[in-house]
Amino acid sequence: MTLLWVKGLHLAFMVAWFAGIFYLPRLFVYHAQTESSEVSAQLKVMERRLLYFVTPFAILTLVFGLWLIFAYGSAWFAASGWMHVKLVIVALLYGYHIYCFKLLADFAHDRNRRSHKFYRVFNEVPVLALFAIILLAVLKPF
Repeated sequence: MTLLWVKGLHLAFMVAWFAGIFYLPRLFVYHAQTESSEVSAQLKVMERRLLYFVTPFAILTLVFGLWLIFAYGSAWFAASGWMHVKLVIVALLYGYHIYCFKLLADFAHDRNRRSHKFYRVFNEVPVLALFAIILLAVLKPF
């Protein structure tokens, strides 16, 4: 029963984390497009609050994910090739999350040099990662 709770919490925190990293780059799109200092100031507040709000969800996703790996054991982990691929994608996603702090700082200090088109593409990265992670976890292809 404990394992089901751990798995449920892992999934719940993952969903909350993804909600934030789906929305944050959308705010970056709007921020890159605006020429209004008032709108820019409001977006700076929204971006900062959102990133700091979802970061604990990212951490808790990691904690409960690692708990699951240890609970299933090293033999299961060694035999789960799909999990190794999933963890590479997850590691890249954490890198994406950390990079969002750099982008946040650039906007906060009015140093953004990227266009709204860059942020539109950047916004799609977590969607692709989520699809890959879910398909790997459900299909367990290798």
